[in-house]
Amino acid sequence: MKRTIVTLAGVLLGAAATVSQAGDLDAGKAVYQKFNCASCHGADAKTPTDPSYPILAGQHEDFLRHALTAYKRGQSGAASTANIRKNPIMGAFAAQLSDTDIDNVAAWLASQPSDLGSRK
Repeated sequence: MKRTIVTLAGVLLGAAATVSQAGDLDAGKAVYQKFNCASCHGADAKTPTDPSYPILAGQHEDFLRHALTAYKRGQSGAASTANIRKNPIMGAFAAQLSDTDIDNVAAWLASQPSDLGSRK
């Protein structure tokens, strides 16, 4: 009985991990292209045009989603206690994104190969 419960818990955790990457990868790639993110972050999202720009490919999906949402909040004039990021360029881009766009582009970027970490 205990083994069954542990197995079921493992299956449910695996399903939850799959659901967390629920973004539409094709739509995410389209968002990346539509907003010309490659002009700063590179066509492959891992060769930025300036060393101070971050590599986006392979970043954690939840981190990317959080960062884009914080840029969007920063652009909207939200209070600094609202966990905002202030950057005129990124804020202007993020302000145009819907929540679905953010989910999709974060999922697509997270799925891209990168040397940022090792995956099993």
